[in-house]
Amino acid sequence: MNDFKDFKIKKQLYNAIVELGFEKPTPIQQESYSTILGGFDFVGIAQTGTGKTIAYLLPILQDLKFSDKPHPTVLVLVPTRELVIQIVEQIDKLTPYLDIRALGVYGGTNIKTQKQAILEGLDIIVGTPRRLYDLALTNVLRLNSIKKLVIDEVDIMLDFGFKTQLKNIFEHLPRKRQNILFSATMTTYVDDLIDGFLVNPVKKIITPSGTPLENISQESYAIPNFYTKANLLNYLLQDKEEYSKVLIFVATKNTADRLFEILKFESEVSVIHSSKEQNHRSKSIEKFENGTSRILIATDVISRGIDIDKISTVISFDTPFYPENYIHRIGRTGRAGQKGRSILFFNEKEIALKEAIESLMNYTIPFNDFPEEVEVSNQLLPEKYNPFDPDELNDKNSRGDVGASFHKKSAKNSKEKVERKSYKKILKERYKKPIKRGDKIQNKNKK
Repeated sequence: MNDFKDFKIKKQLYNAIVELGFEKPTPIQQESYSTILGGFDFVGIAQTGTGKTIAYLLPILQDLKFSDKPHPTVLVLVPTRELVIQIVEQIDKLTPYLDIRALGVYGGTNIKTQKQAILEGLDIIVGTPRRLYDLALTNVLRLNSIKKLVIDEVDIMLDFGFKTQLKNIFEHLPRKRQNILFSATMTTYVDDLIDGFLVNPVKKIITPSGTPLENISQESYAIPNFYTKANLLNYLLQDKEEYSKVLIFVATKNTADRLFEILKFESEVSVIHSSKEQNHRSKSIEKFENGTSRILIATDVISRGIDIDKISTVISFDTPFYPENYIHRIGRTGRAGQKGRSILFFNEKEIALKEAIESLMNYTIPFNDFPEEVEVSNQLLPEKYNPFDPDELNDKNSRGDVGASFHKKSAKNSKEKVERKSYKKILKERYKKPIKRGDKIQNKNKK
């Protein structure tokens, strides 16, 4: 099916697709439409930015009949508020000529308002697991009429510790239902979930887990500490033409706030993370989208809800703890066939994490020399500063080790005398040849 006309969808839905400017279905949309419409359980694995949302919404909306019943028949679960908003907006864009009632629910907003909206009647409810479960417990939201369950971004859902909430929600759902799962990567935890509650699902893998997108160039810098990373960032971002729309990923909320304070481009920078009020988060994304802000600092927790075109560069200020998250990060640029750019910053403690990413992708990220114009800072972060916030890595321990441990004995505690070398000398020795891709990380995890 090379055209949406081949889907044989109803006229009202087709007209909306034409008005949105969609010409040809993406591979994941082609693979999923008939299967989902046929009522089969479905698992779709495809990279971020390949049209997964449309892939499950089209067959669901095609099959959805007009109803004046109060309780929803379609449930869509996603990990973040931003993604809830994005999906509800997409439903609205696809249904201007259809009488479909859709509602998004998430935490950080008044639950009484959401209860009232539910009581007015729904066809589709989209929500984050915690808020949706809270609503189900009040008995205002009844899930016994659900016929189709969609879990979008399954991998990130499990990474951030929603497994218990998902199981609790499943207990409120009828056993006879269609289950639809979409994910950017396939992990053992996603496999376990599939085996646990799907019935002979049709599985379509459009791009193998960890495959880097071909239209995104990748590069990296070895940098000793936080403040030197910030110095390099300030240096790079001076080129406003090259870095016209930059998304910066950090590991924690503390890092996001600290970086926001020391970047030199005050009026051009916005920041979002899970502790920010929803109104602030929405405004930050809006400013970044319309160009008021050139730079957006974000954590991985909310990264899946950022669906913005023409992002020139993604910069990983911190190397992600989970290698799959690197794939999601760089998928924010180079969308819709455009060229994209990804830059990874890593320090001594993040080398194992970088190697895990390269092992997952089977690709060595090219290494850039550190610019001589940039000052190497000796300033240390406060003692209480934690580069990995346990609140933001809820399921960290369940994922097992990522790479070889880098908690080695320091030189001063070692019995052997260690030659002290300058940082530049260390880099020269380590990176005089390209880093060889290896599978020691992968092999370690298999033990």
